[in-house]
Amino acid sequence: MINRIFVRLMKAISFLVSGRECRSNRGEISPLRPEEVEEIKQIFPLDKFFIFGHARSGTTLLTRLIRTHPGVHCNYQGHFFTRKPTIEKLVDSAEIESWFNRPSNRWNHGGDLSPIVLRAVIDFILEREARPLGVTTVGDKSPNNLMNGESVRLLNKFYPDGKLIFLVRDGRDAAISHRLQSFIDATQHLNKQDWDIRKSFERNPEPFMLGKRSIFTSDGIRKAAENWVQNVEETNHIGRELYKEQYISLRYEDLINSSWAQMSRLWSFLSVDTEIDGLRESLEKELKRNPDAKWQLEKGSNLIEPFQKGKIDSWKKLFTQHDINVYKEIAGDSLIKWGYEMDKNW
Repeated sequence: MINRIFVRLMKAISFLVSGRECRSNRGEISPLRPEEVEEIKQIFPLDKFFIFGHARSGTTLLTRLIRTHPGVHCNYQGHFFTRKPTIEKLVDSAEIESWFNRPSNRWNHGGDLSPIVLRAVIDFILEREARPLGVTTVGDKSPNNLMNGESVRLLNKFYPDGKLIFLVRDGRDAAISHRLQSFIDATQHLNKQDWDIRKSFERNPEPFMLGKRSIFTSDGIRKAAENWVQNVEETNHIGRELYKEQYISLRYEDLINSSWAQMSRLWSFLSVDTEIDGLRESLEKELKRNPDAKWQLEKGSNLIEPFQKGKIDSWKKLFTQHDINVYKEIAGDSLIKWGYEMDKNW
């Protein structure tokens, strides 16, 4: 009782002194105003873009390809808006809010400095690496499947002037790639059933490669389908709604099959010149590289060997009929929408 009275008394004193109510949590951070965006661009002038996509959709490859242009730099994974804690956590306290809003603070122009500070933090991180390279455009790629459409809303709060690239891959292939990654590099998340499947695959991959035995648990394939649908539908819908002509989407499969056409499209979207001498040759050279190959073989050679990384339509070999039925039920409409199937007869 005494403690509660003391807390109330301190809040009352705080309110009398500052004119602001003392809270344990801060309020909602407001979006940057247009005039604030223009001010901060005077200090951090490089154009900004962000690459989103579901996990294992080829965003790392896209990062490597997009920065073959001498005017573009991209790195990963800042996760400023795509994984908790997001960038907002830096100012997530009532004390910080009070500090940035304090009436005696003549630097805040009567408002909250929080959105300006957070934008400046990200701009500095991006430009400190990009400026020495002499580029005009810099971006970050961070898969957004942990927060889906909410990542787009948060991005737009701080970068209404930025551009968003969304990469989509056939969810069935993405699910296989993600499952393989969990077998190799995220074993801490595997339960007993997952470990049994992993050990069986390592001993004898043939039944799995022939679609006779699933690499997924029943719950796992269902969650994979649900997560993919939520990610592609939310991100695409909200991206188009908030960013309009500053939003672009492409499919991983088109990136592989028509690399020059797709990259020219993306570079034009970023407003950089595609007529630079040697650009196409640089792109083709990067496409032939596989910087992760040695690491993957060292981490799990017995698991990697049956697969070809990034291969299109791997699901046709590895999906069992049960996997197909579950994925069709949950993601069939989205697969049709993105041009992966004509109908549900697959």
